Amino acid sequence: MSAARQEVSLMNQPSSPFSKQQLLPQEETLEVLKQKRELFIGLPKENQYQEQRICLTPDAVNAITSHGHRVLIEAGAGEGAHFSDLDYTNAGAEISRDTKKVFGCPLLLKVEPPTLAEIELLNPQATVISALQIKTQDKLYFEHLAKKRVTAIAFEYIKDDDGKYPAVRSLSEIAGISSVLIASEIMAATNNGNGLMFGNISGVPPVEVVIIGAGTVGEFAARSAIGLGANVKIFDNSITKLRNIQSNLRQTVYTSTLQPKNLLKSLKRCDVAIGAIRGKDRSPIVVSSSMVEHMKKGAVVIDVSIDMGGCFETTEVTNHNKPTIEKFGVIHYGVPNIPSRYPKTASVSISNIFTPYLLKLGEEGGLENSLRFDRGLRNGLYMYHGILTNKSVGEWFDLQYSDINFLIF
Repeated sequence: MSAARQEVSLMNQPSSPFSKQQLLPQEETLEVLKQKRELFIGLPKENQYQEQRICLTPDAVNAITSHGHRVLIEAGAGEGAHFSDLDYTNAGAEISRDTKKVFGCPLLLKVEPPTLAEIELLNPQATVISALQIKTQDKLYFEHLAKKRVTAIAFEYIKDDDGKYPAVRSLSEIAGISSVLIASEIMAATNNGNGLMFGNISGVPPVEVVIIGAGTVGEFAARSAIGLGANVKIFDNSITKLRNIQSNLRQTVYTSTLQPKNLLKSLKRCDVAIGAIRGKDRSPIVVSSSMVEHMKKGAVVIDVSIDMGGCFETTEVTNHNKPTIEKFGVIHYGVPNIPSRYPKTASVSISNIFTPYLLKLGEEGGLENSLRFDRGLRNGLYMYHGILTNKSVGEWFDLQYSDINFLIF
């Protein structure tokens, strides 16, 4: 073939859509592996009234320090839960009497939300994991966090793989069981009670218990009361919850929707009434003052919903030093922080939730990476480097908020 004919043939061929440079082999971009990061965790002593819990037990601290992380604990922080400074030292923690030094740690763990004075002790860009307790906060609290450019996570909003709230459920289990144990104590004659005892004693009619609310608190209150031989009646407006509680208890119990006639009839006969129903903003008042007036003299009311306003009209907020008041001859228990009555059990329960998350933070290279990949943890985030990211908080306090998905990706 002549040179001229070759040139014509080449001109007739379609041109390539790729340049010569593009057709050359390119470098492959490999996945950047997550690098472990050492955490420096601070555990200050809780100073809120009657709060004795702590976020990490010595066993949890041992697990965390064994992975190369540092834990700094304020002296005496675990005493309320019967964990000594020596227990923590033996577990690998560092103990300090300097409160400011503990609050200066990059990652801070607390049970109660930090006070305004404690926020001032935080270093800028610190991370705080604690309860939020939105009903007890005000606008100033979030403004102080924003000023310090704090990243804050509310553990009661963290979700697990099933979409449940593990911290809320765990503390609700404690509150439910506690409500029955507290009622049993109050009824003892040594506590000026009516002298009735839980327990299915031969020939003695069992204690009658009415539980209002078929959630986690109601379920565990029912489980405990049935275990002690009581007759239990459960009320809730959700048929699904009533069906689930029957299934979870694995036995048939009296259940009813919240019909005033049926509820009043049961309250007249009961020895113990437990309020465990919650609402969106506050608990609905299900039991009116006139209904309480018809209850037996010496009957006991345990209003577990008191932290959200209470579902008994006659209940008032009390404390662990003076936990009960009497109205219409009925003894009312209205302590809002029931799990703190059993600080060791509650601390172990909270610690079991915190520990896997902390180890995961270290493995994934810090909070930033974990927030990218863990939706459940991201759900608990309400402040990111001083920017409010929680819609509920923003609407509640009329504050500007941003979608976290636009900030971390």
